[in-house]
Amino acid sequence: MNPASGARTLPAFLLLLLLLLIAWGGNSCAGRPQKNAVYPAGYPIGYVQQGYASWYGPGFHGNKTANGEVYDSHQLTAAHRTLPFGSVAQVRSLTNERRVTVRINDRGPFVKGRIIDLSLAAAQALAMAGRGTDQVELRVVGYHGRPGALGYLRVQVASFVEQANAQALARKLKGKHPDVRIVAVELSSGRYYRVQVGEFTSEQQAEELAERLASQFDAEPLVIRDD
Repeated sequence: MNPASGARTLPAFLLLLLLLLIAWGGNSCAGRPQKNAVYPAGYPIGYVQQGYASWYGPGFHGNKTANGEVYDSHQLTAAHRTLPFGSVAQVRSLTNERRVTVRINDRGPFVKGRIIDLSLAAAQALAMAGRGTDQVELRVVGYHGRPGALGYLRVQVASFVEQANAQALARKLKGKHPDVRIVAVELSSGRYYRVQVGEFTSEQQAEELAERLASQFDAEPLVIRDD
């Protein structure tokens, strides 16, 4: 054997070991992004929304949130109508540039034009607790929830104190919409009956239906996620 030639040739077992290391390293690199696989399918990472923020606390502290947790107004949490529970959002005040990061654990606000309902602690971080509302930009930056598919989007047409009024609206809607339901919720101010329509995976489709229903009824429909 030519010694110079042999110096450039790896033994078979070393060559096999090298190939295994390359394959393992490639799989390891390819697997790194899989840490994001815990996100639900269609999770809106990077989603940005602008609008008005409000805050809630008195009368709700100690009650259960929509995801089953106990609401603590001293924690940095918030309510949003459609972001999955466990979503982490950075909220920036457009009036003073203050920022706060919150976790979504509740549903709301059920007021047209408002995009997020902050805890008292989060509102204080933005210096908006005294005013009650503020113009903000919301940006989704993470997710601390359970893996799995997102819940359906529904259009909440109206909310009533009287069950009979909710039933009357539901009867009108059922003529054109098969997926109509009444959901009873207990709030600190009493029991309410919410009339909801549809099962959507597209927020655009849900918003289009909300606009049509707004023109047909004396109501301000809102799109919510049913987790």
